[in-house]
Amino acid sequence: MDDYAEDSPLFDLRSHLNGQMICEGMIFGPFGRMTSTFQAEFDIVWKGNSCTMKEAFVFNDGTTQHREWRLELDGGGGFDAWADDVPGKAHGEMSGPAVLFNYPIKLPEASGGYTLRAFDCMYLTKGGTVVNRSQFRKFGFKVAELVATIRKKEVV
Repeated sequence: MDDYAEDSPLFDLRSHLNGQMICEGMIFGPFGRMTSTFQAEFDIVWKGNSCTMKEAFVFNDGTTQHREWRLELDGGGGFDAWADDVPGKAHGEMSGPAVLFNYPIKLPEASGGYTLRAFDCMYLTKGGTVVNRSQFRKFGFKVAELVATIRKKEVV
């Protein structure tokens, strides 16, 4: 994380991931072929150092997925998080414009029900968009990769 400490802008989860957000992305298989696309809406509410993040995904094949994260900042640049499809606890670190987040995730039964290791790298751009790159591994081998953008939802 020291690589990002002096970079800017400073990624503050409470201000940059807060309120209504739109996420758009693609999922790639182990050989780099795009396997699906998605759009999601996030509803993020902070109370002090705790937040609830509700995610609602719609994939290009019409399937939907919902997840609710519960997150606690530790006051020292780190955080822990929990979700129903995350066995145990997730842990993340913030530094400069970067948030690195590591956790196990259980796939839906329709996708095999396997537990994968996820490594999320989120970077805040100067324009306020968050670029997310996630790798998913099984037995140390990359089985999928996700690339997405997250931005504030424009309210008209």
